[in-house]
Amino acid sequence: MKQMLNLTSNQTIVFIGDSTTDAGRLEKAYKPLGYGYVHFVANWLLAKYPELNLNIINTGVSGNTIRDLKRRWEKDCLNHKPKILSVMIGINDVCRQYNNRPDDAVLHDEYELTYKQLLSQLKENFNCQLVLMEPFLLCDNKENPVYNTLKDYIDTLDGLAKQFDAILVPLQKIIDKKIITISPQLWSDDMVHPFLWAHAWIAQRWLEATEYLVE
Repeated sequence: MKQMLNLTSNQTIVFIGDSTTDAGRLEKAYKPLGYGYVHFVANWLLAKYPELNLNIINTGVSGNTIRDLKRRWEKDCLNHKPKILSVMIGINDVCRQYNNRPDDAVLHDEYELTYKQLLSQLKENFNCQLVLMEPFLLCDNKENPVYNTLKDYIDTLDGLAKQFDAILVPLQKIIDKKIITISPQLWSDDMVHPFLWAHAWIAQRWLEATEYLVE
């Protein structure tokens, strides 16, 4: 049976990740949720269920890796005592292996170990529902080295989702099918940061994957 989120009154829902999650959330025009997929998910839930008084928080930080999440996990995740936590992280961990920032890159073993540590810490402290989102590259070139390296990270994430009984949002897998007919240039100008419509598309995938129940 497919796992579903349970939405209840006064829940805190935290979204954490890198620039795709951040999406300008600290800019005056976009506070506090940013202009990206978190904005679309949050406002859809708030509009559909105003009676639940959901507290939705975006703690994405542009440029982050899983190593950065570890440094701020207590402040930006645990201190909010989330009942639902959504995480998307990994593209910077991989990209920096190829853009002359090797000291900031996070290799696969560190990514897996750190991600597991953070999720274990969360589960030890809270009865929290988890949503794990695949990091992605908006790319149709299967020879791209970032794309090929990222696949191993995604496989690890998929395993963590099973291990921690999390809902998985399989973004890269869905993108791989869609990008055959919708070129990368229509999604993004750098293969990493989605255009606004693509943020809305990601939000739709989040909502489809979670298939929440309201109690």
